[in-house]
Amino acid sequence: MAVTPSARISVDLAGAPYEVRIAPGLIDRLGEEIRPFARKPRVPVVTDAQVAAHWQARVDAALAAAGISASWLVLPPGEATKSWRFLERVVDFLIAEDIERRDHVIALGGGVIGDLTGFAASMVKRGCGFIQVPTTLLAQVDSSVGGKTAINAAAGKNLVGAFHQPALVLADPVTLDTLPLRETRAGYAEVVKYGLIDDAAFFAWCEANGARLIAGDAEARVTAIAHSVAAKARIVAADEKELTGVRALLNLGHTFGHALEAETGFSDRLLHGEGVALGMVLAARFSVRLGLMQGQDAERVAAHLRSAGLPVSLAALGLACNGQRLADHMLHDKKMDAGTLPFLLLRGIGQTFLAKDVDLADVAAFLDDELASWSQARNAHP
Repeated sequence: MAVTPSARISVDLAGAPYEVRIAPGLIDRLGEEIRPFARKPRVPVVTDAQVAAHWQARVDAALAAAGISASWLVLPPGEATKSWRFLERVVDFLIAEDIERRDHVIALGGGVIGDLTGFAASMVKRGCGFIQVPTTLLAQVDSSVGGKTAINAAAGKNLVGAFHQPALVLADPVTLDTLPLRETRAGYAEVVKYGLIDDAAFFAWCEANGARLIAGDAEARVTAIAHSVAAKARIVAADEKELTGVRALLNLGHTFGHALEAETGFSDRLLHGEGVALGMVLAARFSVRLGLMQGQDAERVAAHLRSAGLPVSLAALGLACNGQRLADHMLHDKKMDAGTLPFLLLRGIGQTFLAKDVDLADVAAFLDDELASWSQARNAHP
């Protein structure tokens, strides 16, 4: 009989350690898993309409089996939900549910729901508990772990938020079965990121196994999720609030990616993971331009992400802007320090570092060239 793959990973933070549990079937054992955190017979759950359609009945049944009932707040899906308007709705919901500081709210969904619910939990009663139950690949491998919570502002992504760690993360790979292929591919970009940061061997594993993961192979899923979570847990434990620069490595591809998300209106035109994928390709190509990375390594990055069905060229977006406009979006990046923007660049696959001497004018010129190259290719092959 085949052994069902599973993993348990500790996030060892001083004063607030917690566990990430990864296993098929966790969604149907949810009541049993959260029982130590349930001080009352009723627990609030925040989710979105798409997730509720697939999993609300299963979650209700799992909680009922442990003698717990759920009160639900079901929000619209999509990045636009990470806003002041819906933050207020979550806060009002938790207050109406009489949540107390030692109580916990369940965030059931992807990165949007996790970020929004976690931020609300950080505020209500000056901080109550929350449990992450991520249902997308991106959330399972990245956003549900580490305690970054936020909403978007008109000026940029994740500009209003707080560090607020979950009490528990329950990642059930079975929930990925209901994801659209595009969402799975977008989440896969965050898996690849962990290979590019400091683990060339894991990048090679992705090249060999990424297609199986995207196709739904259970063993590949658990391996990728567990490896990614373990890598993030190690980095977060070393630099929980991004004070030393170590945790900034997790933002590889995000500076370019967030600028592209802002230019496309934080919409379904470019999913977050797609922005990260293209951002990592741009970071690699910019590193080549600066003489830091070999061209063949940058092409290897692009080739793998292309094979996974992810965007690797600005041509995919059809942007009507120039490089300076994209660089201007970066001025609102959270990594800005004394008026300068540290950039994550690469010396090779698995050799990411934080550069503090990048001139945004050079970035704008690079992006102008990238935009021009795809425009010329389009005109040559109308």
